[in-house]
Amino acid sequence: MPIHLLPDHLINQIAAGEVVERPASVLKEVLENAMDAGATAVEVLLEQGGVRRIRVADDGCGIPRDELPLALERHATSKIASLDDLEHVGTMGFRGEALAAIAAVSRMSITSRFDTEPHAWRIDADPRELAPAALNHGSVVDVADLYFNTPARRKFLKSEGTEFAHCDDVFRRVALARPDVALQLSHNGRVSHRLPSGTKEARVRALLGDDFLAAARLVEAESGLIRLSGYASLPAYSRSSRDAQFFYVNGRFVRDKLVTHAIREAYADILHGSRHPAYVLFLELDPYGVDVNVHPAKIEVRFRDSRAIHQFVYHALKRVLAVSGAGSSESLGVRNEAEPAGLPSTGSTAYSTPYAPPAALPPLQGRLAMEPASRAYFEFAASARPDAPAFSSTSVANTFNPRPSPAGNESVNAYALPASDLAPPLGYAIAQLHGVYILAQNEAGLILVDMHAAHERILYERLKTLLDGTPGVQRLLIPAVFGVGTKDMASAEEHAELLERMGFEIAPAGPQELAVRSVPALLATAPVSELVRALLAELRDYPSTDVITARRNELLATMACHGAVRANRSLTIPEMNALLREMEATERADQCNHGRPTWTALTMTDLDRLFLRGR
Repeated sequence: MPIHLLPDHLINQIAAGEVVERPASVLKEVLENAMDAGATAVEVLLEQGGVRRIRVADDGCGIPRDELPLALERHATSKIASLDDLEHVGTMGFRGEALAAIAAVSRMSITSRFDTEPHAWRIDADPRELAPAALNHGSVVDVADLYFNTPARRKFLKSEGTEFAHCDDVFRRVALARPDVALQLSHNGRVSHRLPSGTKEARVRALLGDDFLAAARLVEAESGLIRLSGYASLPAYSRSSRDAQFFYVNGRFVRDKLVTHAIREAYADILHGSRHPAYVLFLELDPYGVDVNVHPAKIEVRFRDSRAIHQFVYHALKRVLAVSGAGSSESLGVRNEAEPAGLPSTGSTAYSTPYAPPAALPPLQGRLAMEPASRAYFEFAASARPDAPAFSSTSVANTFNPRPSPAGNESVNAYALPASDLAPPLGYAIAQLHGVYILAQNEAGLILVDMHAAHERILYERLKTLLDGTPGVQRLLIPAVFGVGTKDMASAEEHAELLERMGFEIAPAGPQELAVRSVPALLATAPVSELVRALLAELRDYPSTDVITARRNELLATMACHGAVRANRSLTIPEMNALLREMEATERADQCNHGRPTWTALTMTDLDRLFLRGR
């Protein structure tokens, strides 16, 4: 065939293949146009999952009569006029192709009334004729019979319920980003969502539920022109899928692998197995710092300084998640008058400063019910902080006096607990259950602790603290030489200084070969070529992430697991109390190294409800 120009209608249908994947794609484009028009209320009506009809009515500024025909033309927009505008896009839409693409595969009409005009006007996509219409203000975009003229595309659509579910997802994404706009969604005449305008917290509560907010922490972090806000769930609220992950860049919902990696790394120490965190996070930065002109669906972005963004998101979330609920009375329903002002707590609380743990007890030496090797691990970890307490048979009850048991047996837990002594959030130990769980009492009620999981977390954090800083270096007797690709060679040269700081001495050994002469001592037994290749790939894709830290933490987690006090080990009351105090002073003490919870609480209200007291 000779080279020829495609007709406009075919061009629009080709564009529709990129922009209009399914009814949810149409809803996304039209909703974003409503937001850009300054709407304060938007009503969405769907029929048959959006295939039969999508109607979006807003109270925005409207479109002037003379511009209505242009709105249906390709690459016609009021949002950008120059390259400079494109480099700092502040609107949701800007390409000017969505309405034209939608009109090419549906029966579409637009009714709009501009603020200064006496009445509204309506235009149909085919034929494109203007006619007077009745409308108080704003615009109504009506899309009917999607893919009526492209039956092959319509066959790829799923069931009505599935298509509606996708539309509902789009609606929720837009609604979470704009709590200042009242929104309503109806499907086949039934209202699914009716969301009044309000606060961000109220909107999150309406769409994700009370359970999410109860298990989430408020994120507020700022550095220069970059700001991160929103809510991040604790591991207890983790999901089996990513259906509760919402990340926004300047109000635009995006799925960015760099940001996703940063969030996953922030959860790495506390999330169990293949579980996924839930979050609603808003990243705000100078529009010049992000390129949104990457994909026709505008769901992908490119950051100009990806390293800075990755580090900012990672550290902001890590600081928030590092705060242990065990270190706060508020999270346990306990009001502690002696608690220092500003102490972070579990729940919807902002953390703008690093966590400062409560004062630790003095060092105590004594018996620890564990194997000799485990004892060595513990003593090694305890030496990481000179002021850190260890389990001991020396009583920590100088402020907590047990009532003597009949036989003088320390394992009989008949204790008088004066209210004045219940200030610690986790209270004081009263028993050990089957050698596995510690039962403790505080002002709010009962605390149950998995002693192995809790001790494991304490050891792990101690080991990390001890080994933070420049790692020891292991020289290789014979350098490890292996072949690499061009990208890996460039990455090794670009990050040579960083690699050296991490303990790697790497130099070119040929055009496509690297020689490794030293590695971090902690990883001396790891396969060198495999380790270095993974590191170079990580530095290339995520330049701010340190693979060595992740590998090191895996080793430390294994050491802590083996060093932690085992089940069926009898602990004395003072040893159990020392463990509770250590939990209160340890970051991330709510979960063990594998992401499992270390403790839970049953308040008196919970117990009264369980036993039907007062009913």
